[in-house]
Amino acid sequence: MHRADRPCRNEQAVSEVLGVIMLLAMVMTIMAGVIAFLQPYLTDFEDNVNWKSANGIADRLDDRLAVAGASPEEVGVRTTFAIQSTEIQPLDFVETWKIEADLSPNDAIVVERVDESSFTVSMTNGTARSASITTALGTETYVVGLANATEPIEHNVGSEHWSIITVYDADDQAIHRSVTWILSGLEVSTELGQGDHRIAMVNHGRAERFGDDTWDLQQTPLVHLDTLVNGDVRLTMALRDVTTTGSIGSGRVPLDFVSLGGLTVFSEEVWNLRFTMRNVIDQIVTPQIHDAWLSDYTLNRAAGTLDQHVGISPWQRASGTDGFTVQTAGAPLHFELDVSRIEVRR
Repeated sequence: MHRADRPCRNEQAVSEVLGVIMLLAMVMTIMAGVIAFLQPYLTDFEDNVNWKSANGIADRLDDRLAVAGASPEEVGVRTTFAIQSTEIQPLDFVETWKIEADLSPNDAIVVERVDESSFTVSMTNGTARSASITTALGTETYVVGLANATEPIEHNVGSEHWSIITVYDADDQAIHRSVTWILSGLEVSTELGQGDHRIAMVNHGRAERFGDDTWDLQQTPLVHLDTLVNGDVRLTMALRDVTTTGSIGSGRVPLDFVSLGGLTVFSEEVWNLRFTMRNVIDQIVTPQIHDAWLSDYTLNRAAGTLDQHVGISPWQRASGTDGFTVQTAGAPLHFELDVSRIEVRR
């Protein structure tokens, strides 16, 4: 009896093993299907986490740059960034500003930079007598003659980074100032499932791009217009130039944000103000900034109320291609322009 039962028991054991194997195979098949079904959602979840992390890093960078920019020269702050899937890179010389204005109502003056080592000064009423140019290399002063509009003034402090030219009258009073500055910034880039996510941070502004999509302007450079209690109009600009020393790298990265000293270029009543801005991160970024500046102007133009418009307006062509000015409806215009210079060191 016992010997006859053994084959039956062996067959039952084999059947149980096969049943378990089939059950495991079925479970694994179901799990594989579930994972395959959830994979796009898991990828999107991971991308969302990385996107939030990149924006958090960009916000912290912007905060540290603001603190360093408001600090005295050679004073700043140190912060450690935990960089995993994100990379911080410099954006060198990507935004060019040219700003000039008369400091007296007695003349209309235009300064043109011929190249890095020469410029011309043209005037309507012939009041200019001298001009000084200041760059990172120093300051030089030259006599201005009536023929200087066609005969460039040569100098020895040429700099492609920035320059400030001030024109003086016979009493050595400043009557015009022109500044050119090519700004640098930072980029935060992250690899996502749909391509790279990039955040460009230049001069208080911010633009964002996902994969092959076009750049989307998130924040314009700091240009603010308000009306004072006495009815005067005030334009405030703040330029921020960020230079980088050394490679930033990845992992736990300690960064020093150090002020190189701020400059106040304008802080007075001005006439014939005009400025231009070009951003070379992408050809679509500059028009987006221009459109944001001209939003009020465009509304007044469509409504036929340009004579009542107080704000930023195009200089010559309506697109802003030739630059911008400020319409004040006859009120005096006060202009404040500060430049903060920060160096990011590892």
